[in-house]
Amino acid sequence: MSFPAERPRRLRRSERLRALVRETRVSPEQLVYPLFVVPGQGVRREIPSLPGCFHLSPDQAAREAREVESLGIAGVILFGLPEAKDALGTQGYADTGVVQQAIRAIRAECRELLVISDVCLCEYTSHGHCGLVEDGEVKNDPSLELLASMALSHVRAGAHAVAPSDMMDGRVGRIRSALDGAGHNDVAILSYAAKYASAFYGPFREAADSAPAFGDRRGYQMDPANVREALREVRLDVEEGADIVMVKPALPYLDVIRAVRESVDRPIAAYNVSGEYAMVKAAAQRGWIDEPRIVAETLTAIRRAGADIILTYHAKDFARTNA
Repeated sequence: MSFPAERPRRLRRSERLRALVRETRVSPEQLVYPLFVVPGQGVRREIPSLPGCFHLSPDQAAREAREVESLGIAGVILFGLPEAKDALGTQGYADTGVVQQAIRAIRAECRELLVISDVCLCEYTSHGHCGLVEDGEVKNDPSLELLASMALSHVRAGAHAVAPSDMMDGRVGRIRSALDGAGHNDVAILSYAAKYASAFYGPFREAADSAPAFGDRRGYQMDPANVREALREVRLDVEEGADIVMVKPALPYLDVIRAVRESVDRPIAAYNVSGEYAMVKAAAQRGWIDEPRIVAETLTAIRRAGADIILTYHAKDFARTNA
């Protein structure tokens, strides 16, 4: 035959046909929406570098969570800005801490929504690092006890899952031991297993007031050039008891997501981080892009690479557009 027998365009002729044969799908029930919680009551203050996202007091976080649940989004992940910071990050594991308050408020309002808490010291320490600092160095092993205490306090408040994001060695195993020892063996750990020292975190660090006061985090977060190291980190977290492993950021590390997908049998999450979100919003505000299509294409790419779960600031916009 002078013309190929196969005509792939046959299956592209209408939206119904395209949808029928679509290989990768994104739905709100695969998304997790980040919330930034601050002290007070009635606080709802837009974050300049994250348009459409807000600093929320616990009562307003519960109100926001009700909307998130109504949109069919799977869950929220909570980040806290404490009333005061100190070298030990004590507000992070205080039962009266702002995240603990928000967890209780959300659980009282939402029946089905999953409540996940970020477990890290950076938002609560005066130095802004993710672990204890001694003589200008972030100490690994002493930090584990505080991270385990934070995870326990979140679970006592009602968190369905905890998400350690600090990148200290051994923290998943220590948290798993602490949870199991306190009778919380049914609480899941979503581990930031491959978290890179990325330039895409800028807007988050403004939103969470968590930029380090000195140095940087390259001594414990991963080198962006490494993939084999990511697989080793993931393997170690799985061995320590992680139920879900995460790659962060998402878009610059789609190859890492794919490599992790091919190496482990755990659910995989990916964090579509603040810098990725802010770039889309900035371009959309200038009329340079079709925002809903860009968002759908972005989330589809992350799913296509192998992520089962996506943490994204686009979750509400996507859910509204794709209801």
